[in-house]
Amino acid sequence: MRSLALYLHIPYCLSRCHYCDFNTYVLDGPQSREYVQALAAEIRHQGAALDGQGRRVETIFFGGGTPSLLPPEDLCALLETCRGAFCVAPEAEITLEANPETVTVEVFSALRWGGFNRVSLGVQALHAELLQALGRPHTPARATEAFAAIRAADFANVNLDVMFGLPGQSLRDWRRTLEGVLILAPEHLSTYGLTIEEGTLFGRLHRQGALRLPPEGAHLAMYREALRHLPAAGYRRYEISNFARPGFECRHNLTYWRQGEYLGLGAGAHGYLAGVRYMNQRLPAAYISAVSRQGTAVSARERPSPLEQAEEALMLGLRLAAGLHVAAFAARFGLPDPPIDPAVLARLTGMGLIKAGDGLLRLTEAGLAVSDTIITDLAASLATPSGVCA
Repeated sequence: MRSLALYLHIPYCLSRCHYCDFNTYVLDGPQSREYVQALAAEIRHQGAALDGQGRRVETIFFGGGTPSLLPPEDLCALLETCRGAFCVAPEAEITLEANPETVTVEVFSALRWGGFNRVSLGVQALHAELLQALGRPHTPARATEAFAAIRAADFANVNLDVMFGLPGQSLRDWRRTLEGVLILAPEHLSTYGLTIEEGTLFGRLHRQGALRLPPEGAHLAMYREALRHLPAAGYRRYEISNFARPGFECRHNLTYWRQGEYLGLGAGAHGYLAGVRYMNQRLPAAYISAVSRQGTAVSARERPSPLEQAEEALMLGLRLAAGLHVAAFAARFGLPDPPIDPAVLARLTGMGLIKAGDGLLRLTEAGLAVSDTIITDLAASLATPSGVCA
């Protein structure tokens, strides 16, 4: 059976963090109840549309927003709706994103009993001043208490999100955060460098020159600190920002990075199916209205060209530590071998930014720090695909 992933978007939060540009809104109780009903209806609609196509759901990811804000009975009911609408593998990875202020042993025991088997907890930092600067409502102590509660609820697969390059953050601060999360010993760690996005409080402050960010050199030093500390503690880097103990790589995110098929369900969710990308209505009210009328809320569709798909495969393949299998990549998109201008490869290899061997192309540690620039250079030197990807 063909593998499929489901992403369910829960767009509600207690408050909006200062850096966040996701499709999120402050919790509206009455609307959230309507939203859960609409999401269940969309799940059933999409399941019926794919019935008989031989697809099996291998991963389900409840993201947001803060999905753990919803009552556990609603989350478990949505999961059961997925099981009723799709063929869900018995060993499927089922992830819930959560923030520390929403975690209790009682709630997460109910979620574990209801079928969730993985939690991604947004810790971000273990310093009160940094959390306050980010607009996060929890404290460092609450983050560690939440992790203990998740463990007490019998979750054996937990990711912690942490961030570096924060306003006022020093290398020593970042090192202490890494040491603190390693003491907790989660199975997975996601380490994200802060990016300044338009439409956020940080974006406005940055334009005004009022945001004190670490210099570029310090930002890179923080990333290299993660590259040193985490593998030494048993976490293998399998993607630019993601580290896991063996066997605990996030299977859902690997679907994205390998250009697998997935359904995006909920307000503003994106999906990729049968070579077509689509996006749902962003506003919860518009989403609820659309689903009530037609069972779905798709607002836009596009079919990427073979060149666009090749460029994306190049970008995603190089983000993975496994690298890009050059011959398979060329064959998939009808490209010559080599598919990338040899002069560009030679220049980047000579600079110590990429390495080639055993038919694979990978970023070096130096290249990881400037990956966006390297991937742009390589994509610009691709030959034009003559075929359509599988």
